[in-house]
Amino acid sequence: MPYFDAASAAPLHPVARQALLAALDEGWADPARLYREGRRARLLLDAAREAAAEGVGCRPDELVFTSSGTRAVHSGISGALAGRRRVGRRLVVSAVEHSSVLHAAADHGDRGGTVHRVPVERTGAVDAETFGRALTEDTALACLQSASHEVGTEQPVAEAAGLCRAAGVPLLVDAAQSLAWGPVPEGWSLLAGSAHKWGGPAGVGLLAVRKGVRFAPQGPADERESGRAPGFENLPAIVAAAASLRAVRAEADAEGARLRALVDRIRARVPALVPDVEVVGDPVRRLPHLVTFSCLYVDGETLLGELDRAGFSVSSGSSCTSSTLTPSHVLKAMGVLSEGNVRVSLPRGTAEEDVDRFLEVLPGLVAGVREKLDAPVTTASSPAPDDSLVVDALGKRCPIPVIELAKVIGGVPVGATVTVLSDDEAARLDIPAWCAMREQEYVGEEPADRGAAYVVRRLS
Repeated sequence: MPYFDAASAAPLHPVARQALLAALDEGWADPARLYREGRRARLLLDAAREAAAEGVGCRPDELVFTSSGTRAVHSGISGALAGRRRVGRRLVVSAVEHSSVLHAAADHGDRGGTVHRVPVERTGAVDAETFGRALTEDTALACLQSASHEVGTEQPVAEAAGLCRAAGVPLLVDAAQSLAWGPVPEGWSLLAGSAHKWGGPAGVGLLAVRKGVRFAPQGPADERESGRAPGFENLPAIVAAAASLRAVRAEADAEGARLRALVDRIRARVPALVPDVEVVGDPVRRLPHLVTFSCLYVDGETLLGELDRAGFSVSSGSSCTSSTLTPSHVLKAMGVLSEGNVRVSLPRGTAEEDVDRFLEVLPGLVAGVREKLDAPVTTASSPAPDDSLVVDALGKRCPIPVIELAKVIGGVPVGATVTVLSDDEAARLDIPAWCAMREQEYVGEEPADRGAAYVVRRLS
């Protein structure tokens, strides 16, 4: 069964498995002890730290291991904010950061701090100059991911780091998705990563803090990992994480080029094979293994279920796959279609035949889901004499409001409007995205007794 969700968790690399098994026998003792077993464990921990620091691009004494990538992010943000509390309490983040960053930002806001979210372009990238203008005198910390976990877009880290340096603001980079493919550009002050994203074992994160960065670890003090990651080190997992990072880096150029070619095939073929599809994210500045697309008139949860039954493991940012029924914050910030969203992230070793079979079965599965929802095959129909139309989609979830809009817009004259009443949060994103795809005019949103009224003008 092809596994196409490496962005969530990459399969364990063979080198990680070998290192893990070896370290279970050799690295079980306390590395803080001076007897023979402790010294052996300390040697393994020091070697793992040196290997990980080499992969990150920092000094070994600047890097600590944490219990997860999320813990690394939370510790990095809280420690940097506390270390610079005399400067101010303003935190700057991009609108598409990983939820671990946004959760830490929300906690900072709840504690009286200020959080500024920098918007992104439709590709998912921040504009570096806009990011730089957000760096006010009272900014304690800025956060920018190296590449999107959801759409693969690479961020202008080097440019942002230069602007942060000029403003005297440390920059924390969440590099979880990109570390497998190469080091992050120079200029960052703090960096976080997660081993299970590059083929290491789950439960190992890393946090690097450059010398000279004001940093005050929060929580009870602990003597391990420079006081920045309390608790007994999971040494076998750490050894496996460091070994696998070195291994995937050695393969990165060749495997990255191979997977990029497969992703290029998906990016080109999906819109040609499936009508009404939007491929999102930057087509050039992106991770080599990841592609995301959204299908109009499709229930994302149903489509993922159909793909699973066909033998493909993929993920989605569609609101239809979420218990909260709200669209992905990343897709929302980008202003792109969220319904019927599919994220394909290829692990190392993905076979060309598996990608070809995915492209073979996808059109039929999408067509089947659309047929079940009674979605329109085309949007053209004879115009009616009415100048405007109101569609009541209250209480209906994605993608029904957009489907109802597509069914009726051909029934009003060119220049007339259709108003869609909806209380689904996804409609605020998907209706404008549908207009952009179908070359209709999105007039705007108006208040309604329940939910909102979305006005669309027919142009063709």
